[in-house]
Amino acid sequence: QVQLVESGGGLVQAGGSLRLSCAASGRTFSNYAMGWFRQAPGKEREFAAAVNYSGRLTSYADSVKGRFTISRDNAKNTVYLQMNNLKPEDTAVYYCASERGASIRRDYDYWGQGTQVTVSS
Repeated sequence: QVQLVESGGGLVQAGGSLRLSCAASGRTFSNYAMGWFRQAPGKEREFAAAVNYSGRLTSYADSVKGRFTISRDNAKNTVYLQMNNLKPEDTAVYYCASERGASIRRDYDYWGQGTQVTVSS
């Protein structure tokens, strides 16, 4: 059974940084692209970033481009989201997700439970 466990969320002031981690288990991590999503209160879940199976290709939502960096360590079965210059509008529950395949296709079959990120102004 695939499990995704996020960590690293918390409370930070605007302009600060956080690094989220997502530890995966249950299938060969290096075979699958991974993504990060977020859901703010009262809003739909939205895409934030994705990385392909090798880590060489990435994709970002316009709202986070230039501030967030997605990366992965296949030896540790972990995907990261480095978030810099955080803004109050980044406040959300952040979820990691595993794609059905190796490429970034926005087709996810497993999701984590989420970690809360709160940015104060």
